[in-house]
Amino acid sequence: MSRYVGVVGPSDAADDEVRDAEALGRGLAQRGHVVVCGGLGGVMAAVARGAADAGGIVVGLLPGTDRADANPHVTVALLTGLGELRNALLVRSSDVVVSVGGSWGTLSEVALAVRTGVPVVALRGWPLSGDPALHPVTTVEEALAAVDALIRP
Repeated sequence: MSRYVGVVGPSDAADDEVRDAEALGRGLAQRGHVVVCGGLGGVMAAVARGAADAGGIVVGLLPGTDRADANPHVTVALLTGLGELRNALLVRSSDVVVSVGGSWGTLSEVALAVRTGVPVVALRGWPLSGDPALHPVTTVEEALAAVDALIRP
């Protein structure tokens, strides 16, 4: 059964975040998961590229009202017209959220997930701890193993 894995991270991502997000997307697609992201650039484009290259499905929840804004690797572009408020839709439509790196938008998505009980795998993300819903990791392999453990039926 496919699971929906939300992937969040900076739109202005560093090279290592882009590299990790692409490998993460590839690994998620190889496991048959649907990748849910914000549909734009940076980490979102990298995870979408990795998933699409591996034959996966990528749902992009776009902040605006123009599908042309989606990165070219998004399979399904959903317009929300909600700006950053789409972060709540991304979290609530995901079985687990993986954050790659950190930005203010990423922090808001992590906070929403923790607050609503959606498990978060944080790949070198915000230094948050103390909540059982948060699973900090340092490599893509650890992130994929954590996702596997969290969404086993």
